[in-house]
Amino acid sequence: MPQINVNGVDIFYTEQGNGEETIVFSHGLLWSHKMFGAQIEFLQTRFRVIAYDHRGQGQSEVSGPFDMDTLSEDAAELIKELCDGPVHFAGLSMGGFIGMRLASRFPELIKSLILMETSANAEPVENIPKYKTLNGIVKWVGIIPPVASKVMKIMFAESWLIDPLNSEKIDFWKSELKANKRNVTGAVDGVIYRKGIENELGGITCPTMVIVGDEDVATTPLKAKFIQMSIRKAKLHRIPGAGHSSCIEKPKEINRLIGDWLIERG
Repeated sequence: MPQINVNGVDIFYTEQGNGEETIVFSHGLLWSHKMFGAQIEFLQTRFRVIAYDHRGQGQSEVSGPFDMDTLSEDAAELIKELCDGPVHFAGLSMGGFIGMRLASRFPELIKSLILMETSANAEPVENIPKYKTLNGIVKWVGIIPPVASKVMKIMFAESWLIDPLNSEKIDFWKSELKANKRNVTGAVDGVIYRKGIENELGGITCPTMVIVGDEDVATTPLKAKFIQMSIRKAKLHRIPGAGHSSCIEKPKEINRLIGDWLIERG
């Protein structure tokens, strides 16, 4: 399995396709590069597709600190090592936190930015006690079934979860969730206590597309609208029937949006 050492940490990544344009996928908290499986399969025939696991998650090394600044530096070094020029960067939730920081602080590395189900703000104060409690349980006993069930309701749209046609996918992603080790709590803390970067959005100059599920309860459509209004000429797409994981819930729609986006900028 390919790994690369950046900032002293071994980072796992996958690389598919050999197109002239490169897109890098950055996943959400508690998941891994696997969440972009449908996008990788769809795009690899025309583009070079890289997807990686953040430190402390997936198959990457567990090594702090886990704050968003450190993870953004990890991503910047990964791009420098693996790519000869600027890339298209697609980040979902936690990956979006990183994508905005990259586009603001390392503009030479980012050709265009795709932000999915994410926020430029610090975690809302009202959410922190709930997330701290869940994280405390995980620290002691792992992601047990009751915790997994609560987290699934945060990660996916209610309409998607109650649809019997999705039962196999729901079982698979719940098993992926429960596979997280107890030390994932460091990464969770990094998200819970992240700083807002509202003042950096105006400095992002690359083409930007913002995507949000209309049932996202973790980073609501209002958060996406704020990002779109703050980044010059950014485009916004709302995905009906999707929650906090539109790339899994509505893969055909996301594939179409990203495919068209890349072709327009190729």
